[in-house]
Amino acid sequence: QVQLVESGGGLVQPGGSLRLSCAASGIIFNIYTMGWYRQAPGKQRELVATITRGYTTNYVNSVKGRFTISRDNAENTVYLQMISLKPEDTAVYYCKADFGSQGFWGQGTQVTVSS
Repeated sequence: QVQLVESGGGLVQPGGSLRLSCAASGIIFNIYTMGWYRQAPGKQRELVATITRGYTTNYVNSVKGRFTISRDNAENTVYLQMISLKPEDTAVYYCKADFGSQGFWGQGTQVTVSS
């Protein structure tokens, strides 16, 4: 059974930082491209960042220079370090694992940026 469990979300003031984690089980983690997506109220889910099995990273323009995606294959975990957070970063953040036609989602973790 595949499970992706996100953690690390919460309430933070503008300019603050958070680190999200996604622990995976039930998959051969090191062959999957891992990604973080987010969905704000009333908006479509959007890609935030991805990291391939070869550690190539990709970011949406709005988070470049502020967010960093990384992975620890020994721990089957992918991280999203977020700094200089803005109110527009408020969303539910989801982890996704992709390999070929297979894709698995986590349940999401809420990030709220507000003073």
